[in-house]
Amino acid sequence: MFVRSISHPPAVRCGFCQHERLTRLISRVATPKSEESRLDSLAEPDALSGLDENDPKSMARWMKKMAGEMGEDLDDEMQSELESATEESATAEGTDPPFA
Repeated sequence: MFVRSISHPPAVRCGFCQHERLTRLISRVATPKSEESRLDSLAEPDALSGLDENDPKSMARWMKKMAGEMGEDLDDEMQSELESATEESATAEGTDPPFA
């Protein structure tokens, strides 16, 4: 149950067992970034640390990070392409694919 005020909470019961003794959980809070602060964080030198443009796994991680910083999700097609590239790379190297 969502409770707006913790100073005057309504009487609540567990929806499953009807018990009155409940544990209070605090919801996550989102703090949106401005476009300027997102671009600033991408311009920092460590934003590219560990990036190897010849390693598909490294590029996939970087693309996901960039998408996250810009507040966008990768669409299913792009996610599928990244997985295919990293699987092909892992197969060529003889290692397990990272998204298995």
